[in-house]
Order: sequence, then C-alpha cells, then structure tokens
Amino acid sequence: MQQSRFLDRQTPPHILTLVVCAGLGALSLNVFLPSLSAMAIHFGTDYAVMQLAVSGYIAGTALLQLVLGPLSDIFGRRRVMIGSILILLVGTLICLAAPNVTVFMFGRMLQTAVVAGFVLPRAIIRDTVPMESAASMIAYVTMGMSLVPMIAPTIGGTLSDLFGWEANFVLILGLGLITLMLVSVDLGETNRTPAASFTAQFKSWPDLFRSRRFWGYTLTSTFSSGVFFSFLGGAPFVGTAIYHLTPTMLGVQFFLIAAGYMVGNFISGRYTRRFGTMTMMISGSVVSLIGVCITTAILLGDVASATAFFAPLALTGVGNGLTLPSSNAGIVSVRPHLAGSASGLGGAITVGGGAALSTLAAAVLKEEGGAIPLLVVMGISTLLALAATAYVRRIDLREGAIETRDADR
Repeated sequence: MQQSRFLDRQTPPHILTLVVCAGLGALSLNVFLPSLSAMAIHFGTDYAVMQLAVSGYIAGTALLQLVLGPLSDIFGRRRVMIGSILILLVGTLICLAAPNVTVFMFGRMLQTAVVAGFVLPRAIIRDTVPMESAASMIAYVTMGMSLVPMIAPTIGGTLSDLFGWEANFVLILGLGLITLMLVSVDLGETNRTPAASFTAQFKSWPDLFRSRRFWGYTLTSTFSSGVFFSFLGGAPFVGTAIYHLTPTMLGVQFFLIAAGYMVGNFISGRYTRRFGTMTMMISGSVVSLIGVCITTAILLGDVASATAFFAPLALTGVGNGLTLPSSNAGIVSVRPHLAGSASGLGGAITVGGGAALSTLAAAVLKEEGGAIPLLVVMGISTLLALAATAYVRRIDLREGAIETRDADR
C-alpha cells in the first residue's frame, strides 16, 4: 500500500479528504431540516409534501448507489467522485432559483449525486486495508463526518432565522465548491484493477445476493440506519408541532443524537480491532434500544419537555456509531474484488429501507397522538437490526465449525 500524502493526487487520499466528502453528503441531507415548515409556507404546500425533500432525497440516493458503486469499479473512484460533486452543485443552483416546489424537488434529486461521498470512501478504504482495519478506519471517517450532522441543523436553523431557508443552500453551494477543489488535488486513484464493463459489474450481483453474510450485514446496516432515518422523518414534526420549538432550538436538539453518533464512532475506531465487529454490532443495537426505551418511559410518565424527549435518544446515535462501521466493513469485505459494487448495492438497500422508515415515521405522527408512534417505529427497527446481527453471528459460527471439522480431517 502506497503511503498517503496530503494534497498529492499520485497517492491514496488523506483521511481528511474522505471525511470532507462524507460530511458534504451529511450536510446536504440535514442542514435544512429545521426550515422544513418555513419552506412549506414559502412554496405554498403541505408539510407532508415538503418532507419529500428528505424522504424522496433518501430514496433517490438509494437508487443512485446502485449505479455509483459499479461505475467506480469501472472508471475509478476519483472520476466518479468529481463528477458527483459537479452534479450536486448544479442541483443546488436549481434549488435556489426554483419558482415552485416541483422545480425545487428536481434540483433536490440532482443533489442526491453527493451520495458518492458515502459510497466511495468505504470502497476506497477497502481498496487499501483488510476488514478489521477497514472497520476501524471507517469508524474514524464517520466520526469526523459526524461533526457535520451534529452542528449542521443548528447552523441551518440559525441561518434560516436570520436570512431565510435559502441561506442553507448557499452554504451547501460554497462548501461543495471547496470540496471539489480538495478532491481534485488530493484524491489519488485506489482502484488498481478496474472492472471490464458496466454489464459485467451487474452480472456480479447474483454472487452478492447468494451470500447470506452479505444479507446479514446489509440488513443490520439497514435497520440500524432505519432508527436514525425514522428520527429524521418524525423529529421535525415532534419538535415543531408538539414541543413548539423554533428552527434554532430544534437544531440544538438534533445536536444531541449526532453527538452520540460521534461518541459511538470513536469507540468503534478504538476498540473494533480488540473486540471484533460482531461484538460492536450487537452492543450498538442494545445501546440503541435502551435509548428508545428510556424515552418511551419518560413520555409515559407525562414529562412534557423537549429535552426529556430528545436527550435519551442520543443513545440511539451511540448505537449507530457502534454498529454501522462494522456492518459496512462487513458489506464490502464479503467479496473484496467487488468492493465498489457491494458498497453501492448494500448502501442502496440500506438507504432505501431508511427512506421507507422515514416516510412511515412521518405518516404515523399526528399532533393528538404525540411522539409515541415515532418511538414504536424506532424500537421495531432496532429489534430487527439485532435479529440481523444474530443471523450473521450464526452463519459465522456455523462456517467456523465446518472449517474446524475440515481441518481435523
């Protein structure tokens, strides 16, 4: 493995560049969440329609990952990353100039290209290091990236209060330009064995689909992420309609779950090599479930406080930070020669499931029903993540027993 040198495009990218690419994707997803109600008023539409800027965006990124992974296996990680950022910039300009919600949503769909910032760093890392090391490195990348969702809603809410919702998209545009310049001078190509053709990459999918371990890791990632996506779909409504928070204060509450995610990623980065990916995934689901249960108990105790609702859910952020680096490392390690395709396909399934859960969370919430329906969706998603992890563990134990028996013979 060639040593990485910062701002040298002849070497693999510095970890900071991967953090920035992933952070740009996170920023585009959630910076404007506190402004959704104001945007609905501006475009003269219902909140449920405006919420498609979140759930529709998530669904769009799911579909796009099916293409970006194989494309990066063919044309290289560098070219695909640069092209994706350029498309993001065009989409952002359309959002800013949109005369109606339809045009805005079109620009929003173009912004989904930034999902390359999530897909390609995983493949780039797997290009360079083995699985256990990949889990730790992915954790450090996502730990750095988690700074963005931790502060973005707070910044976005403040910008909205001061200058209007459009300021959030001006911020995306400026940071997108900076990221493009950084990628251009630092992201060296890591895919040294490009695939023959796009068709050949899609023909590799049955190999992934037949892998039970791929499905186990992917479903663990899907339902773990589903806890967070459910929160994204329902929390803006809970904060504004139930607790009557301003965009700025709602952004502050989002800070808590993102801070928990950063803590979980730090623990993963430091201890995955020692305790293994399976332990980290199981621990993450358990911690996440504890957070949901505590919040549910508080609500059933008739505690009418926004902080009492949001603060315990920081544990779901910790749980995601523990689980996702290991499940993502597992996804791209099942078939290392298909790292890009596996990252894209696994990511598409994960984000597609997240989009469904985000939409479900928004649909089940009514002001008179309170926040309990959201917690039910988050709790079920956590239990399903735990079941998927148990499935992977069972497969690993069975395959380990078979290998031991064959060795004894």
